[in-house]
Amino acid sequence: MYIKELTIEEFNKFTDNFMYSSIYQTSEYGSVMNTQNYQSIFVGLMDDDNIKAASLILIESINMFKYAYAPKGILIDYDDHSLVLEFTKLIKTYLSKQKVFALKINPMIIRNTYDYNKKLNIVNVKFDDTLNYLKSIGYYHLGFNNLFESFKPRFEAILDLNKPIFTLFSDVNKNFKNKIKSADKNGIRIIKGGINELDYLYEEVKNKYPRDKEYFINIYNNFSKRDMIDYYYAKLDTNVYLRNVQKKFQKQSEICAKINNKVFKNVGKKSNNKIISNKITAENKLNELKNELIYATNLLKNKPNGVILSTMLITKYRGQAYILMDGYNTEFKRFSAKHLMTWKLIEKYSKEKYKLFNLGGMTNPNVDNDKYNGLNEFKLRFNAKSVEYIGDLELITNNTIYNLYRNSKPIRYILKKR
Repeated sequence: MYIKELTIEEFNKFTDNFMYSSIYQTSEYGSVMNTQNYQSIFVGLMDDDNIKAASLILIESINMFKYAYAPKGILIDYDDHSLVLEFTKLIKTYLSKQKVFALKINPMIIRNTYDYNKKLNIVNVKFDDTLNYLKSIGYYHLGFNNLFESFKPRFEAILDLNKPIFTLFSDVNKNFKNKIKSADKNGIRIIKGGINELDYLYEEVKNKYPRDKEYFINIYNNFSKRDMIDYYYAKLDTNVYLRNVQKKFQKQSEICAKINNKVFKNVGKKSNNKIISNKITAENKLNELKNELIYATNLLKNKPNGVILSTMLITKYRGQAYILMDGYNTEFKRFSAKHLMTWKLIEKYSKEKYKLFNLGGMTNPNVDNDKYNGLNEFKLRFNAKSVEYIGDLELITNNTIYNLYRNSKPIRYILKKR
């Protein structure tokens, strides 16, 4: 066997038919990362003319050093130890000749799966054997991190779409279902966008995501070539919103009027205490709606053409829809636009016979963290399962350069400061 650099066509043919794969192991993702200061190559483990394993390899130059990544790991049967060993030996030699000192992988090897209640649901009984074997042939495991310390998230929230629509909605958290219905009534519409509307997404995520605007444009352009990308945004129709608030205000005014009549009719009676209590509750709600009516009126005045509330970039690959990036306007969080859009897209891809809806990375659901608890809860309340992967592993491919790299840490720190 030997390592061969594959053409895009050869790589696509293999990945499109491999037993499992990820958008991060596609030629499209490699092309995107070429614009982000990475060199991308596609390698295959060859047995005569047959490809037995393959991978996208991203090479990053760190000053005078080269470090390689295989996002989502090598596309190989990890249960076939002899094949994994052969690939490991050959890729070490191949990358060493290119002066790459180490390769980091984060394979799609599942450790555990947890249900939406955070209870252990499925255990991979082969996991320990697989991890121990990888360690024995030179891969150093970088640990079971709980947050977002790894190359790619070690936990993902994944929803099974192989259910009727009404069951999928029934499984959504009750509070979320109410928010979804309210958002729909308030005039939030989910619109399919294109490259010209990517500014909406960039504006919402630019302060929390390290990539520039060109990154999103390149993603859209590259994944569009094989119809692997969708872009949606949620827009509030401020006219509809005002009309809806007016209706609620009018209805609540009528309720208050009826209660007031009951109060006058029952003056001096014991039952009037309960009626008065109901009157206070109803009038408090009316005051809340009055404030909302003022807010809605001003919003229509200031935003007559509507407001962009939330955005979502979705990749589509081999029966899985994947939220690659999403954002929302924090000023209008109260409208729950992200709740509505997430549900509408679950509904859409379910009707289109997609098998899975991947809500993206999350942290360990059983580790409390104030910063990420909200993120986890949002994804799990759609009845998604939390899938735990093996995490990052590192393979040293050139010991001489690796040691030089480690010993040059003080120099690298000085250069970085400059």
